[in-house]
Parts: sequence; C-alpha cells; structure tokens
Amino acid sequence: SSPDDAVPVTAIAMKLLDIRLKQSGAIIESAIGEFSASGRQELALLRGGGTLELFRIDEGQTKLVSRLETRSVLRCLATVRLTGDKRDVLAVGADGGAISVFDFEGGKAKVLHCMTFGKTGCRRGTPGQYLASDPKGRAIMISAVEKRKLVYVLNRDATGKPTIASPLEAHRTRTLTFATVGLDNGYDNPIFATLELQYPDTEDSVRESVDDVEKQLAYYELDLGLNHVSRRWARSVHRSAFCMAAVPGGADGPGGVLVGGEDWIEYLHESIAANNSDTADAQKKSNRIICTFPRRNLHPKEKGILITKITIHRQKKSKFFALAQNELGDVYKVDVRLDSSDKTKVIGLTVALLDVLPLANSLNVSKLGLLFVAAEFGDHHLYQFHRIDLPDAPTCTSEQSKEAYLQSNATSELAFYNTANASNIACTFSPTLLKNLRKIYTMDSAAPTTGIMVGELAGNEVSPQIYTLHGKGPLSSVRIMRHGAAVTELAVSDLPGVPGGIFTIADNSGEASDNGVKSDRFIVVSFADATLVLSVGETVEEVGKESGFEITSPTLACNALGNDGGMVQVHPSGVRHITQGKAKQWNCAGLKRIEYASANETQVLIALAGGQVIYFELNADSGNLTEVCTRDMGADVCCLDVGTLPPGKNRSLFAAVGCRDQTVRIVSLDPNGKLNQRSSTALDSRPHSVALQIMTVEQNDGNDGRNDTILTIGLDDGSSLRADVDPVTGSIGTSPTRRFLGARPVSVSRVRLESSSSTLLLSSRPWISRLDSTSGKHIMAPLSYVPLDHGCSFNSDVVQDGIVATAGKTLRILSIDTAGMDGGEDEAFNINKVGLRYTPRQMTLLATGTSAADRKVVLVVVESDYNEYGYEEKQQMGFDFTGEGKEDKKAGGDGMDMDEDSDEEQDIKMADDEEEKEEDEDKETRETAIRGPYPKVAGCWGSCVRLLDPSNNCKSLECIELNRNEAALCCSSVRFHSRGGEPLLAVGTVTGMTMHPLQQTESHVALYRVLNGERLQLVHKTKVDDGPVLSLAHFQGRLLVGIGKTLRLYEMGKRQLLRKCELRGFPTMIKNLQTAGDRAFCGDMLQSVQIVRYDATANRLVLVANDPTPRPITAQELLDWNTIAVGDKFGNVSILRLPRGAESASAVDLTGQRALWESSRDDHTPKLEVLCNYHVGEVVTNMTRASLVAGGAESLIYVTVTGRIGALVPFTSRDDVEFYTELESHIRADAPRPTGRDPQAYRSYYAPVKHVVDGDLCGAFNLLSFTQQNKIADKVDRSIGEIMKKLEDTRNALL
Repeated sequence: SSPDDAVPVTAIAMKLLDIRLKQSGAIIESAIGEFSASGRQELALLRGGGTLELFRIDEGQTKLVSRLETRSVLRCLATVRLTGDKRDVLAVGADGGAISVFDFEGGKAKVLHCMTFGKTGCRRGTPGQYLASDPKGRAIMISAVEKRKLVYVLNRDATGKPTIASPLEAHRTRTLTFATVGLDNGYDNPIFATLELQYPDTEDSVRESVDDVEKQLAYYELDLGLNHVSRRWARSVHRSAFCMAAVPGGADGPGGVLVGGEDWIEYLHESIAANNSDTADAQKKSNRIICTFPRRNLHPKEKGILITKITIHRQKKSKFFALAQNELGDVYKVDVRLDSSDKTKVIGLTVALLDVLPLANSLNVSKLGLLFVAAEFGDHHLYQFHRIDLPDAPTCTSEQSKEAYLQSNATSELAFYNTANASNIACTFSPTLLKNLRKIYTMDSAAPTTGIMVGELAGNEVSPQIYTLHGKGPLSSVRIMRHGAAVTELAVSDLPGVPGGIFTIADNSGEASDNGVKSDRFIVVSFADATLVLSVGETVEEVGKESGFEITSPTLACNALGNDGGMVQVHPSGVRHITQGKAKQWNCAGLKRIEYASANETQVLIALAGGQVIYFELNADSGNLTEVCTRDMGADVCCLDVGTLPPGKNRSLFAAVGCRDQTVRIVSLDPNGKLNQRSSTALDSRPHSVALQIMTVEQNDGNDGRNDTILTIGLDDGSSLRADVDPVTGSIGTSPTRRFLGARPVSVSRVRLESSSSTLLLSSRPWISRLDSTSGKHIMAPLSYVPLDHGCSFNSDVVQDGIVATAGKTLRILSIDTAGMDGGEDEAFNINKVGLRYTPRQMTLLATGTSAADRKVVLVVVESDYNEYGYEEKQQMGFDFTGEGKEDKKAGGDGMDMDEDSDEEQDIKMADDEEEKEEDEDKETRETAIRGPYPKVAGCWGSCVRLLDPSNNCKSLECIELNRNEAALCCSSVRFHSRGGEPLLAVGTVTGMTMHPLQQTESHVALYRVLNGERLQLVHKTKVDDGPVLSLAHFQGRLLVGIGKTLRLYEMGKRQLLRKCELRGFPTMIKNLQTAGDRAFCGDMLQSVQIVRYDATANRLVLVANDPTPRPITAQELLDWNTIAVGDKFGNVSILRLPRGAESASAVDLTGQRALWESSRDDHTPKLEVLCNYHVGEVVTNMTRASLVAGGAESLIYVTVTGRIGALVPFTSRDDVEFYTELESHIRADAPRPTGRDPQAYRSYYAPVKHVVDGDLCGAFNLLSFTQQNKIADKVDRSIGEIMKKLEDTRNALL
C-alpha cells in the first residue's frame, strides 16, 4: 500500500481525564494582611498552576482558610486597605488582561472587581507583571514589562460599596520597568515609584552604547483633583538596581524608597539633592546614602552579589526596619538612621547580617514577630525572631562607603559603587546555623520536581510507592510518597493467640463524667475460646475474673452501660450485665447460641442462629437491662449494628442488620415498634460488617452543624458501601458510594479522629473514612501501615483519639496523623524524604544478583550542580557544610573558626540526657541550608552518583563523587547480550560544560557494575565526541546513546564501548530516549519526537517518522508500540501516534535501493498525528505510565516543575466520555472567572484542547451553589447525588 493509504488515527481516538493528585507547592508571591477579619494575621499566596490560597497564622503554624482555582497564570499581588476599612482586600494581576480585587470576608473569596484592560496572555506590553498599591488604599498601579502603566482609583459610592474608576494611563515609550512600589506620603497625592530604563530609539542617527543608557528611579504622581497621572521626579540609579521597598512616610517617617542592586543598598528620595558639580573647583562631596553589605569570606571578590528582595516592617508609629535578602540566601537587617532633631531626614544606613535563609520569592513579617519565607525552591518556612537587635553581627554602614568614595580618585559616584570597591569595603562572615531566628513551622513544597517513578519497591507493602526527585542544590531530596495517612506506632505487644475481636470500654463512672473527658477503662480481646481483659491505667495490665467478665468464652460485643460504671458483655451463651462488680446474666433458651451482637450505652441487640434478633434496653429507673422484643428476620443474620446515641438523646432510633441473602435492613428501635423494618438495600455480595454513625457537618451561617446519619457496609468481596440514612424515616439513600478496598472481607468499626466521628475499614490494607467538616465531602484514605485484623477507638490520658488494633498475634496502639487529610481537593499522601548533595538529574532502577534468592533492586540517582565546587574541593577550601563552627564539631575536620554563640557551651559538658535532647531540638529549629562557595570561573560542576536501597527507606548505600568539573546528567540500566546479560549501570557525563555558549571540553559514557547490591565498581569509561551526552537507553542488548545531534549504538568491549552504527543530523539535541522492539523514540530539545528504526540486516538506523509541530520536549513516555505522550516546556501535554501503514515498505526504504535524494526529502517522511492536546499550565518535567493501586488500570502520571502531581486517566466507556464532556461544557459556561480568563482558552493556551477533559473543572461542581448544581444536573439529566458519586468513583478508581 502507498503512504497515501495511511489510515488517520482520529477514528480510534483516545479520551483522557486530567485529575490532580497533589497541589503545586511553589509560591510565586505572598502577602500578609488581615483579610477575613480584623486583627487576624493571614497570608495570601499565589501558587503555581493558578491557585489563590489564604492561610491563617495560628499558634505558630498556618491553616488553610480558603482556596480559589482561577485557571490562569497568576503573576503579582498587592494588599489594599480601602479608606475607613479595618480589613484588607487583595489585588491580583494575571494573564487575563484584567485586574482583579478579591474580598475574603468570613473566609470566602468574593470578586469585588474584575476590570479588563488588554489582551489575554503574558505579553510584554500588556500590564499585569507588576502591581503596587497606595498605602492609604486610594489607588493601585498595574504595569507591563514595557511601556504601559495603568493607575486605578479606588473609592466608595454613597452606599459604602467599594468602586473602581476607569484606568488612568502613565505610559512611556521604549521604557522597560523592573519594579514598582506605592510610596508612603501620608494623605498627600498618591505617588508610585518605578525602576525603569528607556532604551534608545534604533532609528536615531547617533547610536548610544548599551552601557550609556541609565536606569532611573521615577516618581509618578496621581493628582486626585485633576484625575491625572504625571511623571513627577526621576534620578539615575545603579545599573544593577533590581528591587525596592517603600520607607514609611507622612507623619510616621521620612518616606522615600530603599533600592537593592548588585553589592549595594541605597536610600533614595526627592528630598536628597542631586550632585551638581558644574563648577570645576567644587569640593568633592557625596550626595548618595548608599551602603554595601557583609559578604561571605569564601565568595570570589570579582563576583557581584545581587539583592533580590527587600521588605519593610513597621514596629510602632515611627519605628521600622527593613529585611533584605541576596541571591545566596543571606538576610540582612537594614536600619534607616534618622536625624534626632528632624525625623523626616535620613542621615545613614546600617546593614547587619541577620541569618542565612532559603532564597525567597517573598519575605513577610507579621505583627506577632513571625517571618514567613516563601521559598523559590523547596519547603516554605515560618520563623520566629529570637532577637532583633544585633550588636555583635557583621555590620556595614553608609559612612564607610561615603568615606571610601571621598578618598578615591573616582569622579562619578555611580561608577565608584561597583563590585570591586564593595568587596574592599565590606566586612566578611562565615555562614552558620540560625542565630537570631528559630524555625517553628514548615509548609511542605515539592517544587521543583524533576523525576517520578512508581513501583512497589519497598518489598512488603500492598500498593506501589511514588518516588520523586526534587529540590535544588543542598535542599535536594528523593521523596517516597505513599497514598494514605501516616500512622505512628505507640506500642506493640504479643498476644497468646490470634484474636477474633477487640473492644474498648469507656470509663462511665460518675467521676469521669464530671471531668468531661472519657478515657477507656478496659481493652477486651476476644479469642476462640477465651476473653482477655486488660485494665488501662498508667500501664496496661491483665485482670482476671475480678473484672466481672466471663473470661472462659469469646466475647461477641461489650460496652459501657449507663453512667454508673456498668458494663455489658455478650458471649455465645448469654448477655452479662456487670454493675459494681456484680454480674446478672440472661441465658439463651435451649441449645441456641448467640452468633452476632452489638451494644451502645443503653441498648443491646443480639442475633441468634436461624435469624432471630432480640433487642434489650437499659431501664433508666431500675438500672436493669430488660428484653424489649424479638423478631425473626427471615434469613440468617451475618452482621448487625445498634448505632450510636444521637446528641442529647438516650436511644438510637435505628439499627442496621446484614443478612446472608445479600441484603442490609434498617430496623426501628422504637420500644413500641417491635423491630419493624424501615428500609433495605440489596447488595452484590454478602455483607461482612455494618456501622451506623452520626457525623456532623458545620454550617457556613454560624449555626450548629447538621447531623448526618451514615451507613457504612463492608462486603465479603473486599469493597465498602457508604449511604445516607434519613434520620426520621430510616430510608437508605438511593445512590450509595462504593469503593474497592482490598482482597479481604471488609470489617467496619467506629473511631474518632480529632474529636470527630470517623470510620476504620480493615481489608488487606487499613483505610480511614471521615467527613470533612467544612466542605461536607467524605475523605477516604488508606493508612500506610501493615494489614490489621480488628480495630476500635482508644482513648487514655496519654493517647487521645488513638486506635487499638490487632495484627496476627500482636496488639498495637496507633495514632493517625491526619495532616494530609485536611479536606483539600488533593489526595492524602504521607512523605518520607532522603536528603541529597546536589540537584538530582535522573534516576533508574537496577536489578542485582543472578539467582532469585539474592536478587535485589537498587535505585540509582545521578546528581549535579552548575557553579558549584565538588565535595572534596569544598573541604580543602575550609567550607563548613553544617554551619556549626569548629566548637560544635566532634569528629569532622572541615569546620572553621567563627564567632558562634556556642562558646559557653564548650566549657559545659552535657551530661544530662534531657539537656542533650533539648540541644537536638534547638539544633533542629536552627537548621538552615547553606549554599557552597561560588566558583571564580564558569564551567565548574559538583556531581555524584548515588546508590539507594528502596527496601530500607531509601538509605544511601554508596555515593561516588565525580572528578573535578565532571557532571553526570543521565543514567540507564543496560544488559549487554554479548556479556551474558549482566545488569550494568551506564552514566553519561560532561566535563567543563558551560551554558552560554553551550559547550564542553569532554563527554564520557561510564559503565559501573553493582557489587553485592551495595557498591559500585567502575568497569570502564569511554570518551565520546559530537556533544554532551544527555540520554541513554538499553536497546536490543546494546546501549543507545544520544550525543548532541547524533544517535549512536554501542556494544561493550573490554576496555571501552565499541561503536556499531549511528544516525547524524538531528535538529538540535537528543534530550529523551526510549526504546521498544526495534524502534527508538528520540525526544529532541526543540523539534519534538523522531521515531528511528534499527535495521539489523544493513546495520543502520533509519528515520521512520517525525512530528510536524516543533515542540521543545521536556518529558516523554511510551504508551504503546505506536503511541507516545510528550510534555513540552510551555506546559502542554500531547499524545502522538504513528499513522497506520506509515512503516510499510513503500514509506520507509530499508533496502537502500531507492535514490538517496528521494528518500531524504523531508516531506516524504511520515508525520505523527496528534491524538490529544492539553495545557497543564506548568512545565511537565517527567511522566510515567503506571497503576497507583495493585492490579488497577494504568494511567499517565506526570509531575511539574512546581511540584504538582497529576494523572491523565483514559476513559473506558462511551457513557463516561459523554457524561464528562457534557458536564465540563455546562460547568465551563457557568464557572466563575475570577481573573477574567476563560477556562477553555486557558487549557488551549498554545494549541486547542483536544480529547482531554479538565477534571479540576468538573470537580468544581461540588463547590457550586445548590441552584447552580440543580441547573447543571437537569441539563446532564442526572441527579446531584449521582453526579457527585460519579466524580468520586472516577477518582477512587485511580487510587
């Protein structure tokens, strides 16, 4: 067939649903203010991926108040306090060509204004990059990178409603803006300061050199009377000026701005006279108030250090200080010294070192003396000021700079303030642990995530773990993520046999009720022929018959009864009521035996063999347990539950009874009702356990929450059902939510988490289900723990809201960490981190050992950092890795002398363990990552190859540091057939690589052998030419290597690798490489995917097909023989497929008989077709095809540079496709557009969205108002409950 017959693939289209598993962790910018209520300090965060979040700072930690998905690129924000208001509102600039103002009153985000002014997208001429607000809340300025600035006047109308006026223009042609800030000048006309540079007109006859163009600080004044903006004042500043902060003015201070640049911080204001040296004999004098800052002692003198962030904090009316951070992470306290007689006159600056912190996108100081650092990469931290006056810290003053200038020969002041002079004036210091701040809280962030691998590598767990590479430099780590809540094991003890059940009995004596705290008195463990009763006190001890229990037979149910210390025990031959040490017993008639039972504080329900159910109730007057009624259910009973007491009531109204005929029935417990059946539900499988419980949902209007009655059923087939029960009629909801939990029948029990009702479900892995009190959604997550057989809630003085459970022959007391289950849209994951030395570049799995017995899987990570010295070089230079100083070093010889505040500690020998423990805790709060010294020349790399053991929590087995300036960039596992198929590790390295221009001195491919599964041994190293080695892959028993623009196949030789064949002429560089059969899929750095085939007969590589669209590929994953998923650096995910018939004989000539000129024509190469297109909104750095549940369906899991983890799930039925497509289109029409961006336009940023449904948008259905939900449900022809269930089921199928 001819290539014209190639069948288009759109007929067999693929449909995907995008589901977010983990929220992006990166913070673009943050601001502090009082948004939801006056006096409450809150943080507003702009997250990567277009999420706006509000966190409350509460008791030294942050709690989520509100989250808003904007589906746009958020760029800047500013807090605005409107005149006469006690709360702040938030102005946000995004890519929607509009300015948005949000009000968070009561914690709910509401759009006050969304004023459109330009085109959508991040353009250099459309405002939206910078935002500045007038401190008195009268105006905001939004600016573009080039030319345009708009000022909006904010006011109130007659009714007191906030209004926003039409924009006033402050444009200036050919002007680039670097920063803007609103000046504080009291109630005078608002003034905005900008750092700008006007580049020369290219059509001018006289060309200016680039260095002659001066950067200026300009003041733009808004005249409120004339409603007009004018450029009021400008002054030239240092060419490297980068950031600004407004100094308090008006009645509170001098006004003006602090400008940070390379090596200098300067105070500028229009009141400072410019230097008019027109007269030749004028005495040399300095008019600038400018100051350098302390530098690190190992930093090269010729390298400048840029100030990246300045923030100013007001302490009292006229008292304030500034914090400035440089690009290495050093934070300085800047004091603006005022004239004692005239508080509006600045006489100098003092810059003192505060501490070394992670590099920040924002620094926010709260009124409570807390500092929030929104880190550029890695976790964000909340610090407490330990002290703010820094008498002994390294300090520089503006007087030193002024004196140095006056003594020099320099004629121009700006020319004098350069890097060389700054290094001579500045004092030096060695970075140490935190001295003046203490870390009190960490907000988790996985940005940047560069790699992902999914697999059950730990060796003893049910479901796979997710391994991700993330971080930069010393903050790098490998994260092991497990779906579910983390469990803390508090105690484990052995039992005499395998138990058949476990119960706890609460202390219901009068004293306990008075205290209001209910602790448990007994733990009761039931065995096949005995009962073990454990008394809970300061220790847990066994008690015998004195407890009053029948201990020679198993216990079916037991509970505290009444409020006078009574208990009830149900065993196969009777019901035993124990009060004050005396026992009364109701015995079964004849030979009948009790099979199942359930009890609460006032009611007992038992089921006899044959389906007879008997109900007992505690008589409030006599205190006796009396038989109320009996009923034959008509089928054998296999589980039952009497429910919990509703608040303020002394009787549960309903009980649930599960029968062997695969039904669960709700029966009435009304004393006159004779156990009447109220409703029933038919099941696919026999019920194994049931639980009825009352869960409380908070109401937004401040009333007491509503109580929902929830029926949870555990089935024999390993799944669970959850349904609502009408609290009045007892009818079961029509659309129960089903979820598959594991391979064992599910047992259900009630527990409490954080004082709210939850459900523990035990199958082949334990699960917890709870109601999120704020959103009303049920959150279900597995526990990262061994399978449990039985469990129930446990409370004591030591353990609050714990769980006591059995696994095999052991008894365990556990506490569940619910941090990941805070009710956000994300799944609960618990995370373990393993620190790395440099930025991780790639990871691969390597199987070691020949026989099955000694087979072991190890994880190899290659790490490298540019502009970094190697480990040994740093040691020789005397760099202190820990920042502890020499005194704290016990064994290490790489410490340095430094004036650390631990001199006194040296003399006192720590003998007491508690003191040592306190010291460890103190050290933890003082830890900070310290970047290594900056190299003097370009092309310096630090790099290592690390071996990790995934079966032992990714412990480092070995770390091989590479030689000077050699960097490992990629790695792969390879088996050479000519060498017996032994698994080897191939590592691609470059030496002395520089980025601008991109060149390197040498490239190598190194082969390593793994010895005993724990050490690496170098086999040999092969030098390659033609460019850097960026990708490696195992290919048909050989090694395929992408070297620059060349694809080369190697065989293993004794001394080095041997070239077999190659294909040259790729467009730019081969960044990704994957192989399948005789095909190689090569991801080019700029020109998308090329498919290459190896022809073994002719020993050559032939291009089969390429992609007509140029995509800068960052990640790729093979889906099948013809289909590949790719992610590009603009944030798009595309799925490409080879057309049918493209590889037939006529399309690709494998004989070599056709004329060369004909086959090399580009238009003759078959083209890949696009199946799906979707804009994620963040750069996808890696993707993998995997199932997140053992035995589940595969989906495409991707990670982004900001730390988001998402999954593209293929639809399996046409019904699902139609339902989701319809739901998405209706929600899209009604969805709010907080930043003026259309959701569909956002998902089609670079190419129209194709065959991918936005799961986030569909999930927004749960957040809509009831009327909107109803409207959409009518259009989709489903009920609201069915839509919610469908959304939940789709998500549950993935995890």
